[in-house]
Amino acid sequence: MDGSLRATWYLTPCHVLQWVAALGLAGAVAGPTTAYGRNGQFQITVVDRESGKTLPCRMHLKTANGKPRKPEKLPFWHDHFVLPGNVMLSLPLGNYTFDIERGPEYVVRGGRFTINDFADDAKQIDLLRFVDMAHEGWWSGDLDVRRAPEDLELLMLAEDLHVVPLITWWNEENPWKSKPPPDPLVRFDDDRCCHLMAGGHSRPGASLVYYNLAAPIPSAGADAEYPPLVLSARQAHENDDAWIDITRPYWWDLPMLVAQGQVDSIQVLHGRICRDRVLEDEPEARPRDKTLFPGTWGNALWSQTIYFHLLNCGLRIPPTAGSGSGVSPSPVGYNRMYVQLDGEFDYGSWWKGLAAGRVVITNGPLLKPSVGGHPPGQVFRTDKGRQLDLEIGLTLWNRHPVDSKESIHYLEIIKDGQVEHSVRFGEYAESGKLPKVHFDRSGWFLIRAVTDVRQTYRFAMTGPYYVEIGDAPRISRQSAQFFLDWVYQRARQFKLDNAEQQREVLEHHRKARDFWQDLLNRANAE
Repeated sequence: MDGSLRATWYLTPCHVLQWVAALGLAGAVAGPTTAYGRNGQFQITVVDRESGKTLPCRMHLKTANGKPRKPEKLPFWHDHFVLPGNVMLSLPLGNYTFDIERGPEYVVRGGRFTINDFADDAKQIDLLRFVDMAHEGWWSGDLDVRRAPEDLELLMLAEDLHVVPLITWWNEENPWKSKPPPDPLVRFDDDRCCHLMAGGHSRPGASLVYYNLAAPIPSAGADAEYPPLVLSARQAHENDDAWIDITRPYWWDLPMLVAQGQVDSIQVLHGRICRDRVLEDEPEARPRDKTLFPGTWGNALWSQTIYFHLLNCGLRIPPTAGSGSGVSPSPVGYNRMYVQLDGEFDYGSWWKGLAAGRVVITNGPLLKPSVGGHPPGQVFRTDKGRQLDLEIGLTLWNRHPVDSKESIHYLEIIKDGQVEHSVRFGEYAESGKLPKVHFDRSGWFLIRAVTDVRQTYRFAMTGPYYVEIGDAPRISRQSAQFFLDWVYQRARQFKLDNAEQQREVLEHHRKARDFWQDLLNRANAE
């Protein structure tokens, strides 16, 4: 003994699977971490297993009764905190459990320890990176982060994120009035970018987030139906670099905003899909039919269904992901997206890649799709009367073993909004192949991987691939009618006291009605 009492440590073994066209297990790892307290203290040092360098990361530290512990002077949210790689934690006597994570590209480390009287200890844990998505040409981002600007650099490093447009203003709240940042685009650590001027507007019909602006856009209050949100979106789009993301697919004003060309992307993986739960209700939005979309997964599947209806109308809007951290209980980057770049990374190229649809969204599994050598967003064209059979190449990583509750349960090929093929992961692991996708008319398809997790909806989904046979995209009568009915439902909700304002607001919805009616008239598929 060295004269001091030490904490007692128990480490939970952690595993990672790397499937490359169904190749096998990458291996298991184990190791420690540290902590500190009123009657004892612990020094934590976390390092990268290969390089030995100190590694920023996130820690979920809980007492024996499951209560999260909040350290001093470190960014804390809901049930977790981030640390720069080493920290001294002060803890009272007792038993503790922990998980340490650094985004989905590293193995999760978990365990438990006991703080004894006058404990004074130091432990080191190494984290194993099992895939480097940036090295593969896929660069991570989170489009809905609402945390303190002074914490953002550490938050991004701890979650291994490359792009975060930080939401710093909302509706009438503008922290930049007196002193705007000299340059809203902050670059650090060679290949990480944060834009400080993202912000948004909430109205009864929708919430929009604006990116890459030079200054906030003035707005009425969150309860105002007038002026209509579409006017703010048009103002944002006067900036050539502006990008507008709608934060939920089921907002009431989605059909109107899409019809007027004011939606650049849609958060299909959004802040109500959280790390340990799904916030099931859809407040101030078009509610789902809970007989068709029941239970924990209902909200997520309703979100995807609406997105699929848009694709069925011939609209090519890329899906996005946002954690909502700062409002949602999830960590920064829990819901994230990866954008494929052919060349060197920079902030502008990342947005161009998103605009081209070269994107995968995920809160768990990691996918690298390739169809004919192309990432998502590709349009495959052939002459009328011809047919196409497309073979899907897929590299897949998951940090949980096959028999884990968090393993991938099945892979799905979604074609024109329906499950065309569903393949159990074990079957894919044996064959290393997915079925070909056959087209004899225009349409679209994407790949989805779903895990066994039941308390939340954990999945990955590629952006869509498109097929044009002849010179027209697929337009579904059912999907066009779906949005036309939606516009009528929304229009009946307006009851403004000012008659002129009522007419102006309804005029925007009449234009949307005409847009969806025209698509219905031009429909070429059921």
